[in-house]
This record gives sequence, structure tokens and C-alpha cells, in this order.
Amino acid sequence: MSTLTTRCPTCQRLNRIPTTRVEQKPHCGQCQALLLDGVPIEGTTDNITALLSSSKPVVIDFWAPWCNPCVGFAPIFSDVAAERHDQIRCVKINTETQEALAAQYRIRSIPTIMAFKNGQCIDTINGALPKGQFDEWLNNALNK
Repeated sequence: MSTLTTRCPTCQRLNRIPTTRVEQKPHCGQCQALLLDGVPIEGTTDNITALLSSSKPVVIDFWAPWCNPCVGFAPIFSDVAAERHDQIRCVKINTETQEALAAQYRIRSIPTIMAFKNGQCIDTINGALPKGQFDEWLNNALNK
């Protein structure tokens, strides 16, 4: 059985989820918080394939902790993840710790935001945006 590992956004414990249960709103084994909906998920080389195979569109924020625009954009990305948890799955990939993913997706500047449907990239935007502009870009991307 194939699994994905994700960090609980509440207690930070790592949780293994069978890929067959990704669509069933899994909870943390420690604190019972929702793992995959309402908050950005930490993307890694171990879980990205399973996350992208979701029936929900996936929006990935490629970022780094030293990047001021990335840090400033983080609350906007989190707000959108909470507001649209029924529509999309939000993933954050730290380009410092996930260099292979940054190379795989040819990330040249951060923040870079990519939208995926059925595992395929449908749109990309570079740079931090105000919430209104990000919502507008996301609406356009999801309607492609």
C-alpha cells in the first residue's frame, strides 16, 4: 500500500496517510486536527506525487524562509487555503530543504505559485501578490 507523509499543521507530528485515504479528510493521529484541508500542506519529494494525484486542483507556493516577499505572502496563501479548502488543496514547498523539487519544477525565482489540475501544471505566476490579485489569478487559473 502506498502512503504519503505529511506534517500536522497543529502539533507538527508526522503522519502517514494511505494514498487511498487522501480524499477522506484524514486527521492527525496525535491531536486529531485535519491534515489536508484548510491549511497549506508541507510538500516534499515523498508526498508530492500523491498530492498532485488529488481530484482537487492543487496550488503550490515555492518559497524560502530567507525570502521577505515569501514570508509576506505566507499569510495570504494561508487565508486562501482556509477560504477555499473545499475547492483546492494548497501546498508549500520550501526550496531550501526540497532542492530536488525546486529543480524538477524549474524554480528560478521565489515566490513562484503553480496551479495544477489532474497532475498537470495549468498556470504559473512569479512574485508575491496582494490577496485580491492572487484571488483573481487563482480564479482565472482554475477556470482553464
